[in-house]
Amino acid sequence: MSDNFSNEWNRREFLQGMGAAAGMALSGCGINADRSAKGLTEEAEAVKPIVNSQTLEKPNLTIGYVPVNDCAPFAIAWKKGFFRKYGLNVKLNREASWATSRDGLIFGRLDASPVVSGAVTNARIGAEGARHAPMCAAMTIHRHGNAMTMSKAMWDFGLRPWHEYNGNLEEFGKQFRGFFESQPVENKVWAVVLSSAIYEYFVRYISAAAGIDPFKEFRIIIVPPPQMVTNMRIGAMQAYMVAEPWNTRAIKGNLGVGFTFAQGKEVWQGHPDRVLGVMQSFIDENPKTYYSLVKAMVEACQFCSKPENRSQIAALLTDRSFTGAKPKNGAIDKFTRPGIVGEYNYGGFDEKDRTIISEDTTIFYDIPKNLPQIPGNHSTFLWQSHSIWLMTQAARWGHIKEVPKNADELAKQAWRTDLYRKIVAEMAIDCPQEDYKVEPAEVFIDKKSFDPSDPVGYLNSFEIRANRPQSFFQS
Repeated sequence: MSDNFSNEWNRREFLQGMGAAAGMALSGCGINADRSAKGLTEEAEAVKPIVNSQTLEKPNLTIGYVPVNDCAPFAIAWKKGFFRKYGLNVKLNREASWATSRDGLIFGRLDASPVVSGAVTNARIGAEGARHAPMCAAMTIHRHGNAMTMSKAMWDFGLRPWHEYNGNLEEFGKQFRGFFESQPVENKVWAVVLSSAIYEYFVRYISAAAGIDPFKEFRIIIVPPPQMVTNMRIGAMQAYMVAEPWNTRAIKGNLGVGFTFAQGKEVWQGHPDRVLGVMQSFIDENPKTYYSLVKAMVEACQFCSKPENRSQIAALLTDRSFTGAKPKNGAIDKFTRPGIVGEYNYGGFDEKDRTIISEDTTIFYDIPKNLPQIPGNHSTFLWQSHSIWLMTQAARWGHIKEVPKNADELAKQAWRTDLYRKIVAEMAIDCPQEDYKVEPAEVFIDKKSFDPSDPVGYLNSFEIRANRPQSFFQS
């Protein structure tokens, strides 16, 4: 590729990105002003608080959320009155993207907000694409609930959902490389919701596992979840990774622009997807308030975890304030329901039914039996070893120069298992007493286990990895 062409492409991309960013800023203002969940529901008003709000340092909170299925515990805590139960008066603020959800914490616009797994860790280590800030989390909002969508063009080339390869990474890699080699440079694009976070790591991880260097075959751009389907329709990218319902929306029978290649759980079964982010200063200045917030969110996650509640949760999320995927004329919700209830359809452009029923499609609290069982473990418990894994990926893909020598201390500062144990003990909830666990080989797509006691050795075991920081393209 000539220098002139490269310069022209970068200039064109920059201008397009500026236009898109302006559009996002305008739409973000409209979303936050017009569509955030407001007031108290009748159910919430009927709840009698067990915590006197006057005993809390800051009972009035502004909490962000993003319009994806991930917001289910926040929607339930608001609707069912769990916030009110613990003395909190919460204003939910609908965010335009995961970047605004993260930055709202850092700049003080939000008191708490869900953030993409990796954002808290990377704020601590100052990874490329992340603002260096003392962010913390004491609980996971949910595990799984995300997926990778590929375009119809990739389907037509011969690519299929991952489970149809029966674990054959070599076969998938040949097709994957062949597709991108057949494309002009402007089509070699994969989108994720945030740089330096688990979705980007998963995209690069699965590519490298198939023997393909993700720096050479395609570029990664950043697109907010609600804009994924539209951007795929106009050809801005050939694949993306995002939380539901924005994968299910894309399949044939819905909007028909792509198919689900793999759920995130097929890359790493049991991975944390979203965590409840706050700043360290919020915990230091408002300890009683923070205890109430975590308790409310844990109860909301417990509610979301029960199979008998899943249908009403999915229905609530279709409200305009949340995902906005409202079914018409009383029809069954085709968008939000599959990822919540666990009736997941991968789609495809043939007549084959690829619906898989699984209780681990999205995990809010109880650990499904098909995952490794640890006494006292539940989904809201954060493992600091997962924070270490995220640091290895930040180093692997050039977002930091090396795994930090004080990785253990940084994980301890970022993922507050100490606080979580104290908080849930007051709720009579048991949880693991260890902060680290080995991830067995069978939970990863490439069958490579992770031992947190040797993160550098783990990093060096990968043949494909970056040697220098890489740039990101804003779409």
